[in-house]
Amino acid sequence: MSAGSPDREKTWTVLELLTWTTDYFKRVGIESARLDAEVLLAHALETERLRLYIDYEKPVQKAERDAYRTLVQRRAQDRIPVSQLLGEREFWSLGFKVTSDVLTPRPETETLVEWALSKAKGGSQEPAQVPEKEGKLRILDIGTGSGAIALALASELPHAELMATDLSPAALQIAAENADELRMAERIRFVEGDLFEHLKAEGVKEPFDLIVSNPPYVARADEGSLPPELSHEPEMALFAGQDGLDVIRRLVAEAGDHLSSGGWLGIELSPEQADEVEGLLKEAGFTDVERRFDLASRPRVVAGRWP
Repeated sequence: MSAGSPDREKTWTVLELLTWTTDYFKRVGIESARLDAEVLLAHALETERLRLYIDYEKPVQKAERDAYRTLVQRRAQDRIPVSQLLGEREFWSLGFKVTSDVLTPRPETETLVEWALSKAKGGSQEPAQVPEKEGKLRILDIGTGSGAIALALASELPHAELMATDLSPAALQIAAENADELRMAERIRFVEGDLFEHLKAEGVKEPFDLIVSNPPYVARADEGSLPPELSHEPEMALFAGQDGLDVIRRLVAEAGDHLSSGGWLGIELSPEQADEVEGLLKEAGFTDVERRFDLASRPRVVAGRWP
């Protein structure tokens, strides 16, 4: 058996391949070793992950092993994210096309979707918290990337009017393809531009009742300590100056000009940035500043209401 792949001559079962690959991934420092091994093998076998445990004694054919070996080597040696190897990622129970042109949708970003829905339609014990108005609820997603946030909201808010912007034309192309695949292309308007740039030129109706954003918020100073997988994702979607707040500062400063009275701005961020961003919102004139915590009990969203 070589260092980077199972013995090609041996007949391997599903369970043997999973066990070997999990150990190999652990040795090279991949944290989600077992999960990655399962997802990649299911993909190579063109089956579901659950099926692996039903068929764990089943021999894996040579062509399937070869396909799996290629995926394993690219994951371990090149540290390419699983989402890019598969070309897809699930978010909010929806399937999204993913390439190196967009940030891979992450589970913690669902916190921002949950927060936005709580403002758009309220929980069972509270009314919606966006302003009462005639016509459709208007929502803007800044830095949409793959379109994950906007499309998740569109799936839950069938009567809302959604716009989404991004600085990257390649990212917007992926977002548009995802909207087509999810049959929501008519629900969202995509605009290329930096933050609120070009909205007026494109004839987008303002103001918005809800603005959401998962902007770049990684500090350039932390670049050397990041997982190697992030080197395969677009820099413009990750880094925002030495402290990671360059884009958020501009977003907070400009958002009030595009929000309706009583409208909300919600921003995903690094938990360590929560205190400073709360201060930025208050300085900009936002009221009712609040936090929303992710599943690890870390502040993942900071938000405020425009007076």
